[in-house]
Amino acid sequence: HSNFLQCLQPLSLNRHNPSTTLSAVNIIGCFTAIITIIMKFSTAFFLLSITTTAAFAPTAKLSRPTNLHVSQSSSQTNNKDLAKDFDNTSPEDVTPSGSNGAKVGQAEVVLVGCGAPNRGMGWYHAVQMLEGRCPSASLDYIIEPWFLGGGASGPGGPEFKEWADDSTSKYGTVFGTSVGDLPDPAQPRCALISGRTADNPRLLKECIDAGCKCIYLEKPGAPTVRELEEMKGVAEGAGIEVLMGYNKNVCKYVRKTREFAETVPGSHVTFVSNNAYENTPESLGECFERNAEGMLKNMAIHELALLVSFYDVSVDNIESVTADKEFSSMQTLVGPSGKEFTDFDKIKFTIKTKTGKEVSVAADRCGGTDSYATVTDTNGEEVFRYWMPDEEDKIAVENLQAKYPTAMPYFFTQDPDYVTVKERVAKFTATGEEAEGLATIGIAVETLRVAEYLTPLLMEQLKD
Repeated sequence: HSNFLQCLQPLSLNRHNPSTTLSAVNIIGCFTAIITIIMKFSTAFFLLSITTTAAFAPTAKLSRPTNLHVSQSSSQTNNKDLAKDFDNTSPEDVTPSGSNGAKVGQAEVVLVGCGAPNRGMGWYHAVQMLEGRCPSASLDYIIEPWFLGGGASGPGGPEFKEWADDSTSKYGTVFGTSVGDLPDPAQPRCALISGRTADNPRLLKECIDAGCKCIYLEKPGAPTVRELEEMKGVAEGAGIEVLMGYNKNVCKYVRKTREFAETVPGSHVTFVSNNAYENTPESLGECFERNAEGMLKNMAIHELALLVSFYDVSVDNIESVTADKEFSSMQTLVGPSGKEFTDFDKIKFTIKTKTGKEVSVAADRCGGTDSYATVTDTNGEEVFRYWMPDEEDKIAVENLQAKYPTAMPYFFTQDPDYVTVKERVAKFTATGEEAEGLATIGIAVETLRVAEYLTPLLMEQLKD
């Protein structure tokens, strides 16, 4: 400051006395002092800004990386140099809050509960979206609290980390452990909840709080009817649409079977669902424990959703239920934990409704990888059968098996239907277009109610 005043004195004299000579030394000294003062103030302001930012920084949020890298070399950068930074930049890249994320017309998807690569249903949902097979869906965030937390060093943990790192590198996907860490949506947000059924009531509330416009909820939705009804109330109160992952509602074999049955007066439809577990106590015991909600709330819940959606089946409208004892089997087996679990390893039953409809379901844990439906006439003769996958889809299944040889086989037989459901949910989220054919949470509540009604009834019939 004193240097600055000293250099001003000759300047002041010169202002009032034109005859006074302004020395070059004084001019240089003056400008040197000015520059020194500016630099000191700039340094002080910079330090103050850092201190203030550190003191009031908010809790860390998940954020997306950006493709935009602008040169920060100050004095040597001219307009031409700066323009080079934008040579390969599209308009989307300069959109605030997430240039790698969902674009206009897409839903910003958050996958909650990914599971292990090649085994978790959430993982396969992720693969389909990351590969661009659902054009209206941009998978921007994956929330996986187990493999990114307590299970990181356990079985499947290292494999998950390898896959997560690869996904981040290829697609810019952001991984996290909590829905609460998500930033505000950049585009209409959709959550795909594919975690443990017991966690779903909490996760649904968290996703609503995180700004989700629509929620894709994997079956059965909740452990009990009461909890699912509460979830339905929470979603309706928030004005949020909840659509269910009952992919068989949009399956080709279901559509073709229903269409054919309508051409046969008095016809009877049977939906058959198969899994490919080994028929051993060890394999089925692991299955019973991992799917402890029971077959009718797990494997056969898709078929029950078909009955509720298309055949007027509800607890109040069921007139009779008859188990096929020759086909059906119920066992009590020990799971990996050492606990015992009782469930059906295969079940077949027929429901008659009070409104005059009749339909059958068969499910077999060890029946293979394919599902199908049959139509019989009034004499009980089979007149139609349609498989999933059909001959056309089997080629795609073989290609997927070669690409993911250690993945669960049922992923591939239902692959196109998973894509259809996600695309319709994402498009509804982004544009409001009706998600045709998809089951709502209201359908899910009645489906779960039917499952809870049938399970003890059928178990009792098999004991006789």
